[in-house]
Amino acid sequence: MIPAPRWRAARVSLALLVGVSALAGCTPPPTPAATSPIASRPPPVDPVQQYADDRLSVMTLDDKIRSMIMAHQPGLDAMGLGQYASGQGLGGLILMGDNIPGSVNDLGAMTATMAGEAGLPVLVATDQEGGVVRRIQSDDLPSAFELRNLPAPDGETAFAQRGRLLAASGITMNFGIIADVVSDPSSFLYDRSPGSTAQDVAARVAAAVTGERDEVLSTLKHFPGHGAAPGDSHSDVPRTNLTLPQWRAEHAPPFEAGVDAGAEVVMFGHLQFDAVDVVPATLSARWHEILSDDLGFDGITITDDMNMLENSGRPEYLSQGQNAVLAVAAGNTMLLYVQHVDVPAVVAAVHAAVDDGSIPTTTIDEAARKLLVARRTLSGETGRFVHCFDDCLAIID
Repeated sequence: MIPAPRWRAARVSLALLVGVSALAGCTPPPTPAATSPIASRPPPVDPVQQYADDRLSVMTLDDKIRSMIMAHQPGLDAMGLGQYASGQGLGGLILMGDNIPGSVNDLGAMTATMAGEAGLPVLVATDQEGGVVRRIQSDDLPSAFELRNLPAPDGETAFAQRGRLLAASGITMNFGIIADVVSDPSSFLYDRSPGSTAQDVAARVAAAVTGERDEVLSTLKHFPGHGAAPGDSHSDVPRTNLTLPQWRAEHAPPFEAGVDAGAEVVMFGHLQFDAVDVVPATLSARWHEILSDDLGFDGITITDDMNMLENSGRPEYLSQGQNAVLAVAAGNTMLLYVQHVDVPAVVAAVHAAVDDGSIPTTTIDEAARKLLVARRTLSGETGRFVHCFDDCLAIID
């Protein structure tokens, strides 16, 4: 497509030509030629987008909500894992340490068996950061912490190899890129963060995303930045009084760099920035707007483990169903459950919120469609995954 400025220039040139012809007394402009049959043909339909539209049109509301859930099921029984995902209608499975067999070949065979429906596999995710957080133990590539002291291109090399390892294992989504700026050595994230300054982290995040390109869906975590909020979100909701301008200067750059590099997924942390919103970012429509409007992200958003909210001890977050409603209403594409999830109860709660108008139907449709596009593209039915998430996902022959 010709960019808008060139279109405007073409129109100006045409007007000038017509004006000059009239002033010079030349013959009238020629009658436009008949439109070519080829030029009049509608643009080709993207088969992935068409598939998503067609599939969405026959899904029930409950089907759509179920597809927005990623859960964990323990064990190495590939058939059982697949039956759990398909039986619940889940859009994804997260593999933890208890799901990883002894070899990459065995893991690849397991994920192939549990993939589910032909042409629409479940998203298979894991946390493969390297170093202290790696589900595939044979990955001895440099971790983010080790990459702190290496040139940024070394991170691209490390994550390119890590991405190939994951792809060979049948992993399609990696929760592996820490975009948190962590300068406090006492933080539980210090030895997982690639730097203590926004600039250092930004450069290494962009390199990691570039490295994983075409291998897995890259995920940035934990938005808006765990380094800004002291504490551990596994057992509490860390809070900070950091203002939005301070956040933009000190913690936004790594996420912005990752988005610009093409990360397809952003994971929201259970972090509360009181000067921006009085609820955790996971449940905050304001933070979703900031990610979209300020950072230009239009990909898949996923919560951190929703069970962590329940484990925080805050009475307002004891209800799994209500937490799910708040997270979907805020704008999350997908809900992640690592510990346990009552799928029917969560689906019923979100369904009821749609019925009473708390969640617009369009919110569910948009999320379900994004996930259909991702899953269909990764299926290999219509081409191979390429890095083009401005249009959700794209295909090539």
